[in-house]
Amino acid sequence: MGRLVVLCAVWLGLAGLPLVGRGLVGLELGGLAGGRLLAAEPTRETVRQEAAERGWKWLTTKPYLPPDFTAEQFAALYTVWPEPLRQRAEQATAAERRKLAFDRYGLIERPESEGVGPPLGYVDNGAGGWSMNCLACHQGAVEGVAIPGVPNSLFLLETLTDDVRKLKLSRKEPLGRMELGGMRMSLGETRGTTNAVMFGVVLGALRDRDLNLRLTLQRPRQIDHDMEPPPFWNTGRKTHIYCDGFVEKGPRPLLQFVMVPENSGETIRSWEGEYTDILAWIESLSAPNYPGAIDEALAATGREAFETHCARCHGTYGPEGRYPEKLVPLEDVRTDPVRLESLSVAHRAEMQQSWYGDYGQRDYKTDPGGYVAPPLHGVWASAPYLHNGSVPTLWHVLHPSERPAVWRRELHTYDHERVGLRVEEGKRVPPNVSEEERREYFDTSRRGKSAVGHRYPNDLNAEEKRAVLEYLKTL
Repeated sequence: MGRLVVLCAVWLGLAGLPLVGRGLVGLELGGLAGGRLLAAEPTRETVRQEAAERGWKWLTTKPYLPPDFTAEQFAALYTVWPEPLRQRAEQATAAERRKLAFDRYGLIERPESEGVGPPLGYVDNGAGGWSMNCLACHQGAVEGVAIPGVPNSLFLLETLTDDVRKLKLSRKEPLGRMELGGMRMSLGETRGTTNAVMFGVVLGALRDRDLNLRLTLQRPRQIDHDMEPPPFWNTGRKTHIYCDGFVEKGPRPLLQFVMVPENSGETIRSWEGEYTDILAWIESLSAPNYPGAIDEALAATGREAFETHCARCHGTYGPEGRYPEKLVPLEDVRTDPVRLESLSVAHRAEMQQSWYGDYGQRDYKTDPGGYVAPPLHGVWASAPYLHNGSVPTLWHVLHPSERPAVWRRELHTYDHERVGLRVEEGKRVPPNVSEEERREYFDTSRRGKSAVGHRYPNDLNAEEKRAVLEYLKTL
C-alpha cells in the first residue's frame, strides 16, 4: 500500500494537484484536542481525491480483460521481427531488447518500473499474462517523458498484434481475441491511432440493452477508420464526451471496451463503481505546463488575436476562462466526415436506450451533425491535431494550405518551433514499403485520415498566426 500511495503522489503531483492536506492515505488531520489527533470531516475535495487514487489503483493493478499475451511471449517477440532489427535484438542485452520492443510498439514504462513487468496500459493478471486497458491509448509521453493523461501518439497496436500472432503460430499456440479480431478488422493503420470507435460498435453488437450476450446477431454496420485519443485532462470541463459530443459524460460509457464475451453483463455492471473512480482520476488531471521558453509579449498579442477569432468555439483561458462546448456543424468545420458518419442515428439511439444510457435517462445527441470544438488546455502536448490526428503540429493547424499530404514522425523528439511532432514530410508514401513500414507514415489520402477543413486560421495574417502559436504554448 505504501508504494501505491507514493506512486499516486508522484503522478497526482505531476498532474498539478496539491498533495498537502489532501488525504492521500485516506485521512486528513485537523488538529490537536486533549493530546489526540482528530480526523477532520471529509471535504468534497478529499472525497474526490480519494476516488481519484482508487481510480489510478484500478487502472494499474486490475485486469478487466483476458490477457493478450504473457510476459514470456512478449520477451520472445523479437524472434519474429524483420531483419536487421531481429539480429540487432539478438545481440542486445535484455534491457536493450526491452527498449527496442517498447519503441517498436509505442509502449510507455511505468513511473516505478525497474525495467521489468508490463508497461502502462497493460496489467499483470497474476499468472504472467498481460491484459490491456485504456491507458494503452490514453497514456503517452512527450520527448520521452510520461505526462499523466497525454495521448499515446506512439502506440502501434496493429504491429504488436501482428507480431503476437506470428509468434503464437510459429509455436503452435492458440490465438487470442486480438489476433483473431485483427484478421477481420483494422486495428489502426498508423502509429498513434486506432480503430477504437469500431471496437465499441463490434463489441456492443454482442450485447442486448441489459448487456446480456447475444451471439446470434448479424455483423454490425462497420466503417473502419482511425482516431487519435484526446487528452484526459480536459474531460472535467466537458458535459459530453467524444469528438462529436454525443454521449453524456459518466462512468458507464467507459465500460464499452470490456464487453468481450468472457465478461458477463452482471460482471460489467458490477464494475460501475470502479469506473466511477477511474473517471474521477481522469477528471483530477491538470494540463502540463509548456517546458520551453515563451515570448510573453508575443503571447499577449496572440491572446488578443485568439480571443477575437478563436474563442467563440474554443473558449477563453485564465482565471475567468469559459469553455462553451460548442458543436460546430460539419458543413462549417469541414474536417474529415468519416468519424461522424461511422455511427448511425439508430446505433446512437440504441446505445442511449441501453444500460449505457441508463435506459434513455442520459442526454445523447443521436444526430450531432458535426464536431465539438475541444478545450485547448495543454494543447502543446497533445499533438497530432484534429480528431483523426492528421495534422502534426500547431503550425500546420494555423497554416491549412501547408499541411503535408504524408508525414512520418521521429520517436521521442519534439518540434518546439512548430509546436508538435517533429516530422519528415512528403507527397506520398515511398513505393515498395511493407504494410508494417506503411504504418509509420500518416497518409492523408486514406479514408478517414484527411487533413482538410478547420480553415479558420486563414482569417489571421502571418504575424497574428505567429503570435497565436506563441499564446497556445501558455494554455
